[in-house]
Amino acid sequence: MRCWRPETPEEECHVAESQANPARLGPLKREEDWQRLGKETFDLVVIGGGVVGAGVALDAATRGLRVALVEARDLASGTSSRSSKLFHGGLRYLEQLEFGLVREALKERELMLTTLAPHLVKPVSFLYPLTKRVWERPYTAAGLFLYDSMGGARSVPGQKHLTRAGALRMVPALKRNALIGGIRYYDAQADDARHTMTVARTAAHYGAIVRTSTQVVGFLREADRISGVRVRDVEDGRETEIQASAVINCTGVWTDELQRLSGGRGRFRVRASKGVHIVVPRDRIVSESGLILRTEKSVLFVIPWGNHWIVGTTDTDWNLDLAHPAATKHDIDYILEHVNTVLATPLTHDDIEGVYAGLRPLLAGESEETSKLSREHAVARVAPGLVAIAGGKYTTYRVMAADAVDAAAVDLPGRPQSSITEKVPLLGADGYHALVNQADHVAAQHGLHPYRVRHLLNRYGSMVHEVLALADGRPELLKPIEHAPDYLGVEVVYAAAYEGALHLEDVLARRTRISIEYPHRGRECAEQVARLMGEVLGWPEETVKREIEVYNARVDAEVESQSQPNDEAADALRSAAPEARGGLTEPVS
Repeated sequence: MRCWRPETPEEECHVAESQANPARLGPLKREEDWQRLGKETFDLVVIGGGVVGAGVALDAATRGLRVALVEARDLASGTSSRSSKLFHGGLRYLEQLEFGLVREALKERELMLTTLAPHLVKPVSFLYPLTKRVWERPYTAAGLFLYDSMGGARSVPGQKHLTRAGALRMVPALKRNALIGGIRYYDAQADDARHTMTVARTAAHYGAIVRTSTQVVGFLREADRISGVRVRDVEDGRETEIQASAVINCTGVWTDELQRLSGGRGRFRVRASKGVHIVVPRDRIVSESGLILRTEKSVLFVIPWGNHWIVGTTDTDWNLDLAHPAATKHDIDYILEHVNTVLATPLTHDDIEGVYAGLRPLLAGESEETSKLSREHAVARVAPGLVAIAGGKYTTYRVMAADAVDAAAVDLPGRPQSSITEKVPLLGADGYHALVNQADHVAAQHGLHPYRVRHLLNRYGSMVHEVLALADGRPELLKPIEHAPDYLGVEVVYAAAYEGALHLEDVLARRTRISIEYPHRGRECAEQVARLMGEVLGWPEETVKREIEVYNARVDAEVESQSQPNDEAADALRSAAPEARGGLTEPVS
């Protein structure tokens, strides 16, 4: 493995990568971190590279603790890249009388919009179509007033009432008879995978070790307590032991599997609920606003997403492969059927550009209906030295992280400081607003269109100069990726050199969202992206070809599974596709 740039002596690059920029998750930092894992003793080992695990690592590191985060696959490779991509209070939870959860989530949404991640989290409007006369408008207005008064209308506009004509002007795509009026309100959205990765890189910036493709294969014990974990590098098969005062299990839907691996009994049980979303082109739904629609079970969102709409979600029990939940034809038909009840021009299967399925880690309750299971989180010290956290929702990850570190405090030497993450902006936040004002100047400096620079700012914030610097002397990297023109070649190089991407799917599915934003799902640009990554990661030709083959097989399996009638048939097809990380073993965490 070698560092970017190719002409830089390796010793110089090593210093730059690991000392000058600890948040640079490149190949040399990865090797250095492996050596540290086996030699040092940590206060906390965090298992799981989703948003909660990344949040725990950041929370602990900014308290001054020595932290190591390990993830078997990639950052955000599970639930945290497959959500509805909203930071929201959860309007429907008001009906379930979960006022505390809504208030907490709205506070977090406000922090993200204003302080912690204004470059990544943006306001988004939704129209709630009214269909019932007399009672529905005051009932919904009262709920939205409560939503606003709990903190929902601080950095976004409050609710606005519309007549039917006003609602149709805002959303011309609606059938005239689908509503009698409407109410517009605001929430916020983000690219979940990019946000999670940025949380993890921010943790690394503050001293945490963050290492992907590092699977926990066992727990270490000292007398009756957990004293660390044994891990395997799934890329090369090496194993080492990590000594720690406490271990925090942040593995979401894998919580129960890790609990069994530790040899203890859990304090709670996690159920997986499958949520499927479809992605369609922006011109298929003529609207100035997103939509929120009631269904017989829950709600359906139509969410603006760049040049696309995301429509979802479903909510069904899932008891099959946790790593690769598969969408079925039935799931997609359910979404199309419900959204088409209100659209003047119906969506068809031919309109779909992308499909993704994720699993919500819900705390198991009495109800058999997953949509009614609690979205509150639970934290438990399941054994001396071992804490587990599960449940919750993406929006409240920071609160969950603080609670998990607090629960582990009893096993830590000394008394840890209190959580301060509400005051710690994520990488790229500082200086972002000034750079937005300077976008024209930055564009002229690099020979780019100002629109392109604004797009980059909303992905990297003030790290945009770090990204563009990789194209110095290589102007071809500032050209759009062929067949995926929303992204530049330099973004691929940056993903491998700075963002910890190790495989083609890491870039196509998570560092970018090419796998769901283009009808070819990334197949047509796979070779170009693989070769750019290979320059950074030192891939020989056979590795480049293998990465392309494995990625294309993954896409083929996903597309074929989406034509199957049920979960079992879809899962059989999807789970048969090869893994990019061939060294993974069960259970996967």
